Amino acid sequence: MSAQEPPTLHSTSSPSVTHYRQELHRGVGSFASFAAGFSFVSILTTVFQLFGLGFGIGGAAFFWTWPIVFVGQLLVALNFAQLAASWPIAGSIFQWASRLAGTTFGWFTGWVMIVAQTLTVAVAAIAVQAVLPAIWEGFQIVGGPTADPSLASATGAQNAVLLGVILLVITTVVNILSVRIMALATSVGVFIEIVGVIVLVAALLLLPARDPSVVFTTEGAGPTGDPYVWAFLASSLMAAYVLVGFDSAGELAEETHAPRRTIPKTILRAVIVSGLGGALLIIAALVSAPSLTDGNLASGGIAYVVTERLGPVFGRLLLVAVAVAVFACTLAVQTSGSRMMYSMARERALPFWRTLARVSPRTGTPIATSIVVGVGAALALAVNFGQSAIFTALSSLCIAMLYLAYLGVTIPLLVRRVTSRKEGFPPGVDEDGRKLFTLGRWGIPLNVLAVLYQIGMVINLVWPRAEIYDLTGETWWLQWSALLFIGATLVAGYLVHRRNHARDGAIRLGHLPASASQVGTPADVIA
Repeated sequence: MSAQEPPTLHSTSSPSVTHYRQELHRGVGSFASFAAGFSFVSILTTVFQLFGLGFGIGGAAFFWTWPIVFVGQLLVALNFAQLAASWPIAGSIFQWASRLAGTTFGWFTGWVMIVAQTLTVAVAAIAVQAVLPAIWEGFQIVGGPTADPSLASATGAQNAVLLGVILLVITTVVNILSVRIMALATSVGVFIEIVGVIVLVAALLLLPARDPSVVFTTEGAGPTGDPYVWAFLASSLMAAYVLVGFDSAGELAEETHAPRRTIPKTILRAVIVSGLGGALLIIAALVSAPSLTDGNLASGGIAYVVTERLGPVFGRLLLVAVAVAVFACTLAVQTSGSRMMYSMARERALPFWRTLARVSPRTGTPIATSIVVGVGAALALAVNFGQSAIFTALSSLCIAMLYLAYLGVTIPLLVRRVTSRKEGFPPGVDEDGRKLFTLGRWGIPLNVLAVLYQIGMVINLVWPRAEIYDLTGETWWLQWSALLFIGATLVAGYLVHRRNHARDGAIRLGHLPASASQVGTPADVIA
């Protein structure tokens, strides 16, 4: 292999054309692909995590942040679906951005995405604290069963780190065993989650304490002297945190059967099913909560509603389903992050790329990247041990960075649409010989709306609010931690990228056929 040739690429008929060799095992079917996107979103995990925060800040009317974010993210998903059909490849965000705007821009987009996904793994893992102590008090290890399990308390935050690290060990082991085991675990988890959502929504709606018109009131909102719009914007963190990660189906493109046909559908299904299910879950909790004003709903979230309204036995059974969803969510996010890191390492774009780009021939998985993401998430939890704002701060930060990475795709895509309006995307067909998914004439307007929404939400997420980043109000740098951390991430990325460029030269992407039936593509390369 020459000094300029990327790793794990192999030349075909022409020395100037390189294709990606199929190394990852294709063990992901249509439902497993949907499960990858849906379990990253994981409405049971994420709504359970942040319902109390959203309600505590915005009251019952915070519900309306959900449809706003849902529509915005559906716009993003539509654009991603078209890219997934044209370029089905692991590390989708990095690869798409690189092919749209050049490898330097794509590298920084991928770098931000890796950091964001690692933080998201950490946040998903500590969701166990919102569920396990409610199932059995013995899971509150720090301080004992009588200690406060709330994530906003010192004992709750410390226990969340402990339980989260244990969960990360389990998901890392599952991730390195094989893609089939990972896909099976995720699919089973998603099936249980969907059944759990249906049963939970139905059970809560059968026990109403008020009618759904409560969503038109601010009942339960925290006291503030500012206009309600500021509380409403802050409460949108919940919806923004939930409705992300649908692109993870694209991260598994090289492990998915018929990816050009499958992935666009599963990306959109993951967003739509999550959007509808999450809306019903929020309404059901607001309608059936014993009280909206006694503070219990804000502090205990939906877990409080479940145990109070459905009784200790049935309520705990449903919480077990939530715990399974937390496991599937953490597993899916870690898988997605490991594939992003693998994709960049394969292009010699990261330090230690030889190790990170290695795929086990036995398991068909990139073992090193799975371990690195798991260890990175555990370290993110460890450095925040005892910090009462760990949950809200990490949640807002990781989502802001995910939105930035998504913008690294949608903005160049919009530029491509406008500047190459006549040429458009190269025509192609999927594995069944049908035309690839495309937005057609709606591409530009839907892309513009997606970008405008994303920019607005990024500003909203990184805004230095004390109620998100510094619950005690005593540490100024915590309040500004999102902007400081993003800045530090970009500076560190610049140093890493400069070193890599000096040592290994410019990134040279491999060739990816524009159509599933492109003639001349060898059977052992990605098509």
